[in-house]
Amino acid sequence: MIVISNPIAIANEINLIHSLFEEGLELFHIRKLEFSEIEITAFIDQIKSEFRSQLVLCQHHHLAENFGINRFHFSENKRKKRLQITLENKTFSTSTHNIEDFNLLSENFEYAFLSPVFQSISKEEYQPKTNLFEDLKSRTNFKTKVVALGGISSEKIKETLENGFDDVALLGTIWNNENPVKQFKSCQKIVRTYSL
Repeated sequence: MIVISNPIAIANEINLIHSLFEEGLELFHIRKLEFSEIEITAFIDQIKSEFRSQLVLCQHHHLAENFGINRFHFSENKRKKRLQITLENKTFSTSTHNIEDFNLLSENFEYAFLSPVFQSISKEEYQPKTNLFEDLKSRTNFKTKVVALGGISSEKIKETLENGFDDVALLGTIWNNENPVKQFKSCQKIVRTYSL
């Protein structure tokens, strides 16, 4: 299970992130598109070094080496610009919005988000254009894990995993909740039950 950062700064954010890791969070995507390089540096600097191997940088990739971060996420636009990527000792993920693009991904990507699966929790206008459960039936790329993103609430995790997704990524269901850590634990329990 993956958690994506709240796009804007929130109260007690670093402590909440530490709590999520202490509860077993596997990967945390730092996606703060409005943050400057200085702000991203200050943000990462506050995260305990023991958790940095589980951080995924979504922008300002050049900062990774300073923090021992080896995981990089590429937006659809950046991926399509065919950036030159050095593969050694690094892990890559990307975003896709249809099964055709997902199927065409190279095996350099460990996983890819496929979104939106449902009406987004964090972006009201962001909703599915097609039924991604149906679309997944034409999946031909099995080297890259497909991760569901978009409207993934605790009530929808089981259905999502039963319909062909390998994992889920959470954003709105965590950060729009008054108790993000409790909500994470609830979602984690469902994922673990399904994975057994």
